[in-house]
Amino acid sequence: MMKFIRNIEKRIERLLTTVIDFFYPPFKRFMSLELFRYGCCGGLNLALEWVLYYVFYHFVFKAKVFDLGFIAFTPHIAAFVFKFPITFLTGFWMARHISFSGSSLRGRTQIVRYLLVTLANILINYAGLKLFVEIFQWWPTVSYVIISIICVTFSYLSNKYYSFRKNKKTDGQPSVDQK
Repeated sequence: MMKFIRNIEKRIERLLTTVIDFFYPPFKRFMSLELFRYGCCGGLNLALEWVLYYVFYHFVFKAKVFDLGFIAFTPHIAAFVFKFPITFLTGFWMARHISFSGSSLRGRTQIVRYLLVTLANILINYAGLKLFVEIFQWWPTVSYVIISIICVTFSYLSNKYYSFRKNKKTDGQPSVDQK
């Protein structure tokens, strides 16, 4: 069964990489292939987030409060909470296998670091909205666009140099994470 799943995973990886790389040539002068792949994977994952959010909000929670007995979620928060693990895992998979496939770190190290970067982005979004909208009195949409640019930049750099970093060939010795 695991071999079957890995085979499907490799096919999906090849298909996505082939399709993304097909559209890369016009952007070659402006960005690296890694950055282009990262942007495409991020866009794909964002589209999946929007679809899942819509489905959870309208069809699963039917725009009503979701009460577990000990805690109740408004429908928009419930949709966010329930779509999060799905898009977290798809985002991690695409980053690991398509955007930053040459990482020398173990998978469990990568996923913990990816989670930390994701949580940092949630905090940046929250703090940024509080600062820009409530303190600076900026328009919410403009504030969110600025924060999104900050988060995407932070996320790319953090994932490239922290979550999925590549081992520098210094003395031929494996890194601590490889042992």
